Amino acid sequence: MGLLDGKKGVIFGVANEKSIAWAIAQLLHSEGMELAFTYAGEVLESRVRPLAESIGSKIILPCDVTNDSQIAGVFDRLKTEWNGLDAMVHSLAFAKKEELKGAFYDTSREGFALALDVSAYSLVALTRYAIPLMEANGGGKIITMSYYGSEKVIQNYNVMGVAKAALEASARYLAADLGPKNIRVNTISAGPIKTLAAMGISGFKSILDAVETKAPLRRNVTQADVARTALYLLSDLSSGVTGEIIYVDAGYNTIGN
Repeated sequence: MGLLDGKKGVIFGVANEKSIAWAIAQLLHSEGMELAFTYAGEVLESRVRPLAESIGSKIILPCDVTNDSQIAGVFDRLKTEWNGLDAMVHSLAFAKKEELKGAFYDTSREGFALALDVSAYSLVALTRYAIPLMEANGGGKIITMSYYGSEKVIQNYNVMGVAKAALEASARYLAADLGPKNIRVNTISAGPIKTLAAMGISGFKSILDAVETKAPLRRNVTQADVARTALYLLSDLSSGVTGEIIYVDAGYNTIGN
């Protein structure tokens, strides 16, 4: 018997086999959850579809989270196939590469708006559509992914740090709204991990080196570390937890310098 037998969840944000979202999906699947996946564009479909099919997923849909009609299409399909929804994983973030280097004050208006839309507002938009399906199942769990650059200045993280701060605040407000509906919303603040998205940050290796040197555990975390915490938050093991930021960063956030 798995922790999540009979449960159904949707994953937003798998890019390839190194994605944090994919590690989460694999662990949720191993504990019995049936999963749906989305992708943005043909290039990502060619990566996501084989992964999703490898764990038996039958719902693999396009979703540009800046497009409300595509979001609605995903949840209409979930309603048709499943009637209800137990879990949602939001692991989405994007900023133009040129915004992730140099001075923050050079952030363009367009780049700022795009980063906030994809990385933060998408959680709000997706949650709004998820609510009726979760209510149909008597409640649900939502998690999103953040990073310490939301709180402290991390060189070259720039507008993404601002977007992650907005994401964390959004998760708290959503948790307050949805608690009476028995829907829990939590954030995982993961340490730096070599993913496709992270490699777009200028000087990323120096960030990894700093964590390995200073973090109490003297190592960087892995996708599997994050996935285990996601399993906790998406199961009844965390039944009294909502509106929280859970750090999975080898303790780096506890160090003063």
